[in-house]
Amino acid sequence: MILNKDTAKKTAELLLQIKAIKLQPNDPFTWASGWKSPIYCDNRTTLSFPKIRTYLRQELAKIVMCKYGKPDVIAGVATGAIAIGALVAEELGLPFIYVRPEAKKHGRQNQVEGYLESGSNVVVIEDLISTGKSSLNAIKALKKENVTVKGMVAIFTYDFAIADENFKTDNIELTTLSDYNALLEQANDTNYISEKELKTLQSWRENPSEWMQ
Repeated sequence: MILNKDTAKKTAELLLQIKAIKLQPNDPFTWASGWKSPIYCDNRTTLSFPKIRTYLRQELAKIVMCKYGKPDVIAGVATGAIAIGALVAEELGLPFIYVRPEAKKHGRQNQVEGYLESGSNVVVIEDLISTGKSSLNAIKALKKENVTVKGMVAIFTYDFAIADENFKTDNIELTTLSDYNALLEQANDTNYISEKELKTLQSWRENPSEWMQ
């Protein structure tokens, strides 16, 4: 879910501008999952552009405050959302922690890194939502620490149906700055893509795992 269409399109514009999102309908990428994709998103690129990371920090913080008020802690999902999560925590003057994909094999064997009190209210920051599996895995780890996860706020989502199902199943509210529909609308409005490329991008999202197979 996005809160503001103008913000969604502005975010999409910025991500395209710095090539944090690349659209290549005629020369698809191959994801780690093996899926062929006409789009690739790496929001860590935003960290190299001060004005853009400031915009994202401020807009993510606004969503947190609008949806949840001021939580006790901001959590980032490793590794992509550690930096942006820390920036949001700084914007709100809150403690920050991050969640590993799995517990360390050595030392204290932590999965959640940082100081976290039992009973805390936590909002989780993510950079990108695809299926939602890794994001929800982080939330499960937090819940084991006996805290209340109020919700998750992310920069961008591909809007896969499987992600919607996964978040609903786990009863976690997801809000994003931008999404796939806003991205395509922005790209089309600015002639970043042709009508033919738009149709290709739309068809991919309908069945990404089987696209071009």
